[in-house]
Amino acid sequence: MIEPHGGKLVNREVYGEARENILREMESLPRVEIEERFVSDCELIGNGAYSPLEGFLSKDEVMSVLDNLRLPDGTVWSIPIVLPVEGDVWNKVEVGDKVALWSVRENKPIALLQVEDKYTLNIDYFTEKVFKTSDVAHPGVKWFKNSSGRFLGGKITLVNRPAREKIDSSYYLDPADTRKVFEEKGWKTIVAFQTRNPIHRAHEYLIKTALESHDGVLIHPIAGETKPDDVPADVRMKCYEVLIDNYFNKDHVFLSVLPMAMRYAGPREALHHMIVRKNYGCTHMIMGRDHAGVGNYYGTYEAQEFVSKFEDEIGIKAIKFEHAFYCTKCGNMATKKTCPHPSEFHIFLSGTKVRAMLREGKRPPVEFSRPEVADVLVGFYHKNND
Repeated sequence: MIEPHGGKLVNREVYGEARENILREMESLPRVEIEERFVSDCELIGNGAYSPLEGFLSKDEVMSVLDNLRLPDGTVWSIPIVLPVEGDVWNKVEVGDKVALWSVRENKPIALLQVEDKYTLNIDYFTEKVFKTSDVAHPGVKWFKNSSGRFLGGKITLVNRPAREKIDSSYYLDPADTRKVFEEKGWKTIVAFQTRNPIHRAHEYLIKTALESHDGVLIHPIAGETKPDDVPADVRMKCYEVLIDNYFNKDHVFLSVLPMAMRYAGPREALHHMIVRKNYGCTHMIMGRDHAGVGNYYGTYEAQEFVSKFEDEIGIKAIKFEHAFYCTKCGNMATKKTCPHPSEFHIFLSGTKVRAMLREGKRPPVEFSRPEVADVLVGFYHKNND
């Protein structure tokens, strides 16, 4: 099986008596309240999904990632995992202190942070490097520019997972868990499929095409924070479930969720997604057009070109696809590589188009969505528009 990034899976979670001791210690520590995206980061550091990271990055580590796409030791890393600090607690904490990271939404302790660095960043420099823009219309830039610009770095110890709401907890598998599943199934080549959208016919086409030459596919949707207009994760999960039940060989697909927030950082996030899926045990990853993009901030195949520079070094390979469409002349899904017909016969699919149809009260046609998936989406939008 493919090695985790950096050579071993990190485990920063404690249990039993050790956890109880830390929880008692945290009662008297300064409290840093964190939003859901940072709760997600704590979990993914703790369970090894962000291996080799053991905590939030220091300023030197952030600058190394921004400028070199590597951690200071040379390990490829593309997205700085940072912890902004809001409010007066900034003035009460010094390097060497411990602080309690506390979920704002759930009002409970999540992790203990050993403060190893306390720093500020040039926000415009950060956003230009990570997102290739400082435009606040970009959702990732908007979040970052709304933060304090003050950060703490250091190792964490995870004491609590976030609550599992609306999605069955059995779908929340750690990297060690999915690796065990793949071993039990005897899969040697495992393809990751990343999505934040309801699964449509183009997605199905990409997955099935990849399955023809690989042992299995991990359908691994984002279940963390996304844009406000994205379809909620629990609704998307119902779409994946009905599609798998009706249109896939279950011996060769496995559904789990990734509790990570989307950054919408295009090429850099595409590489980040590959590294994370490598830690989950995947050997390959499907890379469609404009992976992790938003709006018109990135070139159509820029993410594919970007990850090509690193895939030999990091070990996990990208399976790159052209823009898939439904061809009315062929009567099936295709790409320009497989379809000889002119564009007037092509129906291009996208999550954006599906959401727009649903908001207008229209049912996605069979060329866009399988009927069972359309039923789930129509039901959700009808309920929310009543």
